[in-house]
Amino acid sequence: MAQVLGIDVGGTGIKAALVDTDTGELLTDRHRLSTPDHSTPANVAATVKKIVAEFDYDGPVGCCFPAVIVNGVAKTAGNIHKSWRGTQVDSLFEEATGLPFRVLNDADAAGHAEMAMGVGVEKGLDGMVIMITIGTGLGSGVFYNGQLIPNIELGRMPGKDGEPIEFYAGNRARKEGYLSWDDWGPRFNYFLERVARVNTPDHFILGGGASRKFDQFEHTITVPVPIHVARFRNNAGIIGAAAAVL
Repeated sequence: MAQVLGIDVGGTGIKAALVDTDTGELLTDRHRLSTPDHSTPANVAATVKKIVAEFDYDGPVGCCFPAVIVNGVAKTAGNIHKSWRGTQVDSLFEEATGLPFRVLNDADAAGHAEMAMGVGVEKGLDGMVIMITIGTGLGSGVFYNGQLIPNIELGRMPGKDGEPIEFYAGNRARKEGYLSWDDWGPRFNYFLERVARVNTPDHFILGGGASRKFDQFEHTITVPVPIHVARFRNNAGIIGAAAAVL
């Protein structure tokens, strides 16, 4: 059994746990610290150092991050401070903690967990499978016949007003607009319809924090694509990041 520390850096919280990378089981309680309000590289690195110190662990760390990540470098900064663009994220966290880091996009990590150990395996999902993480924004992990196509940012597509569609249909928009699930569900359905029109997926997998409430907005979803709720729910990023180390 391989035990790897997985960390999920999000727009509002940073979560971590030790993971059994054979099964996806969390071997420890999940620790969570708030993402700093001023979420600069220095401030987030300091928080990552604190959360790593919660564990008796000395090994490689898998970390998922809310940005396009290419060779450890953040190319975008959608739901985190703009100064992250161009930052070598893996090196920054390695310097802060003294441990080697593997960093990847958050939705890619969540999708990897679900396709390798979660609902993708349970249901035998194949063809074009799109993982959507409903968190602060809308992350996406795209798989074709089980192969990840990395850094596809479907939540950044322009919406009705020209702004990224996640500003309209993400969970932050629901909370800030004081929307009920009945009122927000059609917004999310509009997003899924846009994705389906462009990508023609065979399946959607829904993860992230809001996926836990799928039963409260399922009746508003009419997109003609089979939808599966992630097995690992909001822990998928932690699990996928840990598994990506190996």
